[in-house]
Amino acid sequence: MNYYQSLGYLVLGSRLKRLSELFLSEVNRTYRSEGIVFETTWFPIFYLLSENNSLSIQELCEEIEVSHPAASQLVTNLKGKGLVMTTTSSEDARKQLVKLTPEGKKLLKKLLPMWESIRETMEEVAGGKPASDAILNELTTLEAAFKSADIAARVKAKINKTNKSVTNV
Repeated sequence: MNYYQSLGYLVLGSRLKRLSELFLSEVNRTYRSEGIVFETTWFPIFYLLSENNSLSIQELCEEIEVSHPAASQLVTNLKGKGLVMTTTSSEDARKQLVKLTPEGKKLLKKLLPMWESIRETMEEVAGGKPASDAILNELTTLEAAFKSADIAARVKAKINKTNKSVTNV
């Protein structure tokens, strides 16, 4: 057991971040090795647009659970690369609709088989489909638990309880 593993939940965020960085680095390396210019940060929006003709920025925010400024920045970045375009909604002039450009659709054709290969590889690395599914299910459970729990308040309550116990001794 290494140092990080021995610290358990005290370094959960650090371990998840390290794992995420390793995964994203490997995916970026794969894109580069195939001569594809694509950033892993673009994936959520690009994938959503691959499944939908167009989406509003607000819809993108809700689907990928980011702020409006964060989604707007990603869309602006993709627009700058010529991969997406925005149009004004015919139903609501305040609403900007985002969709893939012809260049974005061309890139998508290259990305789809890569994404499938990435998914298959990750399932294998995680120990096969059942093990992989179990890991993802546990991650979903953990995400839901963290979202529903006010961790800072719970930690503070435990600190206060400990401080009261020490004071009463």
